[in-house]
Amino acid sequence: MAVAKARPSVVSIIVRTLISIVFLAVYFWFALPPLNLRAPAFWTFAFFGAAVIAVIFLVGNFVTGISAKRHKNGTVEIDGQALKSMFGRFPLAVKILAGAAALVIAVYLLSAFIFSPLFFASSYRDMLQTETGDFTEDISEISWTQIPVVDRDSASRLGSRKLGEIDELVSQFEVAENYTQINYQDRATRVTPLLYGDFFKWFKNQATGIPAYISVDMATQETQLKWLDQPIRYSESEYFMRNIHRYLRFAYPTKLFDDVSFEIDENGTPYWVASTYTYRFGLASGHDANGAVLVNAVTGEHQFYAVGDIPSWVDQVYDADMILTQLAYYGEYQNGFWNSVFGQTGVKYPTDGYNYLAIDDDVWLYTGMTSAGGDESNVGFVLVNLRTKETKYYAVPGAEEYSAMSSAEGQVQHLGYEATFPLLINVSDRPTYFMSLKDNAGLVKMYAFVDVEQYQIVGTGNTVELARKAYTEKLSENDVHLGTGNPDNNVSTEITGTIQEIRSAVENGNTVYYFTLVEDYTVTDPTSSVFGGYYKAEISASHLLPFWKAGDKVTFTIKGDRGELNAVTAVKSWQTAGLTGQP
Repeated sequence: MAVAKARPSVVSIIVRTLISIVFLAVYFWFALPPLNLRAPAFWTFAFFGAAVIAVIFLVGNFVTGISAKRHKNGTVEIDGQALKSMFGRFPLAVKILAGAAALVIAVYLLSAFIFSPLFFASSYRDMLQTETGDFTEDISEISWTQIPVVDRDSASRLGSRKLGEIDELVSQFEVAENYTQINYQDRATRVTPLLYGDFFKWFKNQATGIPAYISVDMATQETQLKWLDQPIRYSESEYFMRNIHRYLRFAYPTKLFDDVSFEIDENGTPYWVASTYTYRFGLASGHDANGAVLVNAVTGEHQFYAVGDIPSWVDQVYDADMILTQLAYYGEYQNGFWNSVFGQTGVKYPTDGYNYLAIDDDVWLYTGMTSAGGDESNVGFVLVNLRTKETKYYAVPGAEEYSAMSSAEGQVQHLGYEATFPLLINVSDRPTYFMSLKDNAGLVKMYAFVDVEQYQIVGTGNTVELARKAYTEKLSENDVHLGTGNPDNNVSTEITGTIQEIRSAVENGNTVYYFTLVEDYTVTDPTSSVFGGYYKAEISASHLLPFWKAGDKVTFTIKGDRGELNAVTAVKSWQTAGLTGQP
């Protein structure tokens, strides 16, 4: 028997090297780890890749050994000693790899311990710099016509319904579940892009791109399919270099990226906002945003902005989970680490849930703060600007959000409706929870206002206006003092004019009338900024509304912010064909 000594040839080494390179390239293509020594994902990539390379070379040695030990008749003989020899050729490389992995893990664990809250509690606490806010000054009362009633789930239903109206789109595209909340032209809005339906639909349509995105007005529920002059070419549903995550990684190989959100600027141009982060302490402790990369979804143009330089139209830079984690640090380590374990003086935690508020063209995260005792009440609440991380704390004790939700559900328990997570608003200077009430199918059926301080005071109604009216009546019945609120929302303006056009519609089971006036209408206050747009009146304003028609002369009042759509609060008089009617 002739036995050849197993030696890897140059060709064998080249083949193994090429296989290793291909494997690492495929791994990087899909995993997209940052090439950053502070990123755990980088070390996972490095060690897993090195381990696979070692296996590839060892398998190569095994194959070489088998081919080398043959009998003259062509048969192959393998024994235990030969196998041990084959896999024992690179003991030093394996030991170095294992040692390096153990060293990196040990360094990370040591860094995590040294820079933990045990020693750096005050640093963790100060990741959020809070200031005391004034509720009535910071949160202005808004008109009931501007209260956001659409949550993410409702927006998703509205978006899918809108896409379903366009046959040529629904067969090729789907609606993404982003539904980012933004302030667009001073309106609380949710926006989301379309996606290619699958690989084959991408292959068919990728040359022309994604033609539109969807926007949902959170107050009026108006859902629009926004057609673009130039299509979206960079998205999450692309498969190659125009995939937004891959595009960002290759453009910024060392950046640490958080979530990528979809937003639009004030001109309606779609962008991807990719938040970047760093670690404030040690190797991987104190996760905090340090900027954002803005990518034009149409052209692919991109630019990095530090936190202080991000354009004001961008609304969400700080991830909600990151903010809630830092809020937990802020509340837990007020008096050091050991106090958070023993005694817990002054310790408080964010409640299990959050929502968003639109204030001064920014989006703020809202959540309550509850004491360490775990009772069902809040000691206050916080607002955090998701673009700048400006944080305000309000020491307003009251019901915890889920208690308020239960109180609202109790008012309609015979209907079995479920409340959405509340939105904190100002009603006549009273901190108030507002929520929608949904049926088992997820459809909004009613609305509820719940007083924060006295959560047994609840007003519900089939419309926002009726619910708010019921709520203020309940407050009065309980002798609760009401402030003046926002003056603009409490000033009534009387208008007299001739109806130009009137139409009716059914909303939530109630008939609502929309009408316009001819241009010669008059107002009681000449300085009032009333626009000659649309007016909306519910049947509760006047039982004679069904008889109104074009050419009739009416006098009525509106209250709150004046704009393109004005809500009628009361009807003073109505004249038609020489007849006069009173509401």
